[in-house]
Amino acid sequence: MLTYDKARLIADTALSFARERNFKPLSIVVLDARAARKIVLTEDNTSIKRPEVAYSKANGALAMGSGSRSLMKMAAERPAFVAAAMQIADGALVPVPGGVLVKSGDQVIGAVGISGDTSDNDEAAAMAGIAAAGFTADPGVS
Repeated sequence: MLTYDKARLIADTALSFARERNFKPLSIVVLDARAARKIVLTEDNTSIKRPEVAYSKANGALAMGSGSRSLMKMAAERPAFVAAAMQIADGALVPVPGGVLVKSGDQVIGAVGISGDTSDNDEAAAMAGIAAAGFTADPGVS
């Protein structure tokens, strides 16, 4: 189970990871397995839609059962399918890295979405946070 305390640890660690590396300001969204928002953390000086992008990276990963790096590949190979999935998800699916599934063993217990820097950096921060909470990060394969 992804508790509030674990979700907060994920977000705080991801933010510390980003600050140590001078990433651009981030929005970090941690969702539980039901896609309920556990944490939404948005730094000063982010653009106004960053939280929605972060949410959509995480939500898309949960909806499709795959980290958003895999969704990027899927979008390139099967654009019509991903477009349909986006419509079904009411637009809350962003197929670029930065949406990472949170696993406890083989069970998906949530997802983290981060937006604000490069997609690869967003993903790296999410993975650092998930590892710090003692879970396994699944960003999808490229």
